[in-house]
Amino acid sequence: MTISTTTPMPVIPPYATMLGFTRYVSRTGPAKATFVGGLRRQRERRSGFNPHGQLVKALKADIAFRTGGSYLGGVVDVVKDRWKPLYEALRAGARTYLASLGDPERVDLAQTRDAIATVGPLAVKINPHFGLRYADGRREAVRLHFDEEPPSAEAATAMLHLMARHMDQILPNAEPVLVDLRRGVAHRIDGAARPADVESWLAGEAAAFTAMWAATAAPAA
Repeated sequence: MTISTTTPMPVIPPYATMLGFTRYVSRTGPAKATFVGGLRRQRERRSGFNPHGQLVKALKADIAFRTGGSYLGGVVDVVKDRWKPLYEALRAGARTYLASLGDPERVDLAQTRDAIATVGPLAVKINPHFGLRYADGRREAVRLHFDEEPPSAEAATAMLHLMARHMDQILPNAEPVLVDLRRGVAHRIDGAARPADVESWLAGEAAAFTAMWAATAAPAA
């Protein structure tokens, strides 16, 4: 007698990085479900690669060592050929942003910490790229946007709100900043936005995300 056994598939709870969740809220219609399905498959395979790591290191080095863009100037030469066009497209905007910080002697890097946000039923990892501390006492927690298209209004609102919501963990007393690196433009929270309205909107988006995440795990009939 042969006994057939099956190993149940592990349950993967719904989860998103801040980047994944804010990209999701920018989408509409069926594209939302397709995007969530892709995120779940990445999570199952534990796949993912960050092509921007060397650029972030170069920008942080120029801030820390007050070198005025020399690290950004040389970073294209140290990455693999396949990434050179990307780095060349980002470098000019990164230099523009670096110059916008003002006198290099009056700004330093500050250590940030990641946080896990609960948005409705969804866990979202909040992970700025770095922090800044200015000589006048101001602090900023900075998240970089690398895409060809500028961040959508929805993505910027969600990202800035989520960082502000957990700033006591990320970098106390800091202002959240989203930097569109290709254009060297910094985005900050819209003072006219009502946090309660943003929170309600995000909770609804998170509930829909969670439902789509569960649906992608359902076996085909």
